[in-house]
Amino acid sequence: MRRASLRTELLLRLGVPLAALVPFNVGTTYLDARSTADLVQDRTLTASARVIAERIQSIDDVIEAPIPPAALEMFVSDEPDRVVYRVLDPDGDLITGYADGPMPPTPPKGLAPMHFDGMFQGRPVRAVALAQPIVSAAGTRNGLVVVGSTLRNHDRLVSELWLKALRDQVLLVAAACVLAVYGLTRGLARLTRLRDRVLARDPERPDRLADEALPNELRPLATALDDAFVRIEGDVAIQRRFVANAAHQLRTPLTILKTQANVGLAEASPEAAREALRAVDRSVGAMNRLVNQLLSLARAERGTDALRKAPLDLVAVLRGRLDDLAPLALERGVDLAFETEATALPFVGHETLLGEIVVNLVENALRHAPEGGEVVVRLTSGDGAIELTVEDTGPGIPEAEREQVFERFHRLDRSDPSGTGLGLSVVREAIAAHDGTIALGPRADGRSGLRVMVRFPVSA
Repeated sequence: MRRASLRTELLLRLGVPLAALVPFNVGTTYLDARSTADLVQDRTLTASARVIAERIQSIDDVIEAPIPPAALEMFVSDEPDRVVYRVLDPDGDLITGYADGPMPPTPPKGLAPMHFDGMFQGRPVRAVALAQPIVSAAGTRNGLVVVGSTLRNHDRLVSELWLKALRDQVLLVAAACVLAVYGLTRGLARLTRLRDRVLARDPERPDRLADEALPNELRPLATALDDAFVRIEGDVAIQRRFVANAAHQLRTPLTILKTQANVGLAEASPEAAREALRAVDRSVGAMNRLVNQLLSLARAERGTDALRKAPLDLVAVLRGRLDDLAPLALERGVDLAFETEATALPFVGHETLLGEIVVNLVENALRHAPEGGEVVVRLTSGDGAIELTVEDTGPGIPEAEREQVFERFHRLDRSDPSGTGLGLSVVREAIAAHDGTIALGPRADGRSGLRVMVRFPVSA
């Protein structure tokens, strides 16, 4: 597929309209040239007719109309036109001139000259008719002077004016194209320099492309590139953290798993082999949970813009996850309760991450609550926010460590092999991806235990 050239496209967008204007300009120029030639010829004819009219006189009731040389010298040129004239008395009789000369279609009104087109001996002529008062014994009446000329000089003047204007138009369009090419070359050089800056950009020390030196037209593109690079670098950082976390956390479980498998293979006793298999099963379960936590953390770290949120019922999401945790609550002998006044609570969010928030908070509460204890989950809404509260009757978290528990792989009880140290990290990232907040504190009733308060804006 042939690649399109931005320079060629811009030149076409500029050149085609300019070329389309040429026929219009040629037409208007021709009309202007013809109008100028008509004006010159009409004025010459009028001046010649007035010179002839001024010489008409009546002597002893005899009307004379001598033709002065000046009246005809006005038409002298390198290629003289044929000049015809006729002078008529008030009765319409020919005094002098050509009997077959052109006549106006209607008598002129008043003393104003009347210009018209006519024919003389089969050739087109331009003529003027001028009424001239003649004083005689019978009184003052108007005679008629008609002067015409062929169109040779008229047409030559039209051609000269039109060709000159046409030449100027062509030169103007050519100059405009040259300037357009120069301007586009200079303008696109900015785009080339931006490309060079992108190629030379150091990922370790990135500089923003959108600076004051860029023209206004390129600044939105540079800003978009900066934003894209920030998102890409964020994704790369998340991927690197995920790989680092996975490599850090999976190395030991895999070693243990391999050791347990080797032990099982080396045992001759079926009971010992089954015990090794049970140990392998526990290790695989722990690894499965760790991998799921790592994947949830990576998904949450992508942030608000990358999540595909959708309308959902938050009450239904919580009930579904709490039903999944009911067996764990029965196993540990903990009373798990869910309190809400809403039968349904519309919310826009990512269902999987919201489920991870609930599962991690409630599972932590169940694991730390003593046998016979309780875990209460409350969901309320009001004042433009949705609040999720999880309370347990466990030992709680010392105030000095409440911020540290959100760090990755931080565990309060390192003797518990079931923990991964990622649960609250996943919770914090998932809540941040929904523009929410989380806070840890003591129970509201003053009893021992932990209270986790999560707050989402309704517009999330």
